[in-house]
Amino acid sequence: MGDDKKPKSGVWPTVKPFVNGGASGMLATCVIQPIDMIKVRIQLGQGSASEITKNMLKTEGVGAFYKGLSAGLLRQATYTTARLGSFKILTTKAIEANDGKPLPLYQKALCGLTAGAIGASFGSPADLALIRMQADATLPVAQRRHYKNAFHALYRIVGDEGVLALWKGAGPTVVRAMALNMGMLASYDQTVEFFKDNLGFSEATTVLGASAVSGFFASACSLPFDYVKTQIQKMQPNAEGKLPYSGSLDCAMKTLKSGGPFKFYTGFPVYCIRIAPHVMMTWIFLNQVQKFEKSIGL
Repeated sequence: MGDDKKPKSGVWPTVKPFVNGGASGMLATCVIQPIDMIKVRIQLGQGSASEITKNMLKTEGVGAFYKGLSAGLLRQATYTTARLGSFKILTTKAIEANDGKPLPLYQKALCGLTAGAIGASFGSPADLALIRMQADATLPVAQRRHYKNAFHALYRIVGDEGVLALWKGAGPTVVRAMALNMGMLASYDQTVEFFKDNLGFSEATTVLGASAVSGFFASACSLPFDYVKTQIQKMQPNAEGKLPYSGSLDCAMKTLKSGGPFKFYTGFPVYCIRIAPHVMMTWIFLNQVQKFEKSIGL
């Protein structure tokens, strides 16, 4: 996942994986944000991708596709910084414990699961703000929250609902992140090794190919959990003050009963188009950031 040389001592080698991970994730988010907005609207039942795109352009303008960008960037600055940084540290420690030998796939998967949980715990407040900002225009006018930016959203959530509300839906968020990162991180490292050692691919081809594989597995593993997470985070009480779901398990069971298992894969093509390129660009940006740092001696 990066430089194979032994890390140098000091503060920078320790924080470097976290800085690189956050920077690459934020750059990828700037490109993917419009697709992410469409994905959320599909999951909220607003229609097909083409219908949503036409309607948004007609009624809300181009700027609507970037609503919640500040929350998306804040999420990457917390979530991706933590998950990619911790994954690098975990795999480095595991390789050291394995006498320098490459890790088997199951150990990479465990590192990915752990890194995903760590990242989601840090990124859950920003993720909640992002979902609410993206879903706001779909609510009745009287129920809209009108958050100005990510920090205003966090301030309002704390003021209106309390500090713990920042982690509303954190359970499914963490589970989704564990599934996504198990698919994304383990498959990327495994594919890089296979392309390099068995097929002799060049660096550019290896990064591109491994990124594509990583994106697919990240999408396939995480969408069911993402669907439940989105439903929990955007739910509103009815006229009697009762929420539609008591929790993520209740949401999953009601969804399974009403729509069957494929209901969890609502919007999969758009989700895959959104997740896979983001994963690919995160790895590509990370590779370029690492090359740049190496060129200037960092």
